[in-house]
Amino acid sequence: MNDLDKYINKRIITDPEFAEGFDSGYAKFKLGYMLAKTREESGISQEELAQKLNLSQLIINQIENDLQDISMSILEKYAQILGKELVIQLK
Repeated sequence: MNDLDKYINKRIITDPEFAEGFDSGYAKFKLGYMLAKTREESGISQEELAQKLNLSQLIINQIENDLQDISMSILEKYAQILGKELVIQLK
């Protein structure tokens, strides 16, 4: 277990407010990271993707950096433009 994992585990145990929002916050962060990484691997810039989605580059940046919520329809188009299939799981 690395230092970050140790810190997170300690905060979850000692800080109820941190623990309450951690899972949903982490999931949103992870989604934004995956979208940005997939876009980069596809060789598409934020500006190109924004044009294809009829959004501003700022909105794409905010989505990828967990500052902007994303609708399901935009998420589906995002995946389609990157040549990917959107798969959603509940665990």
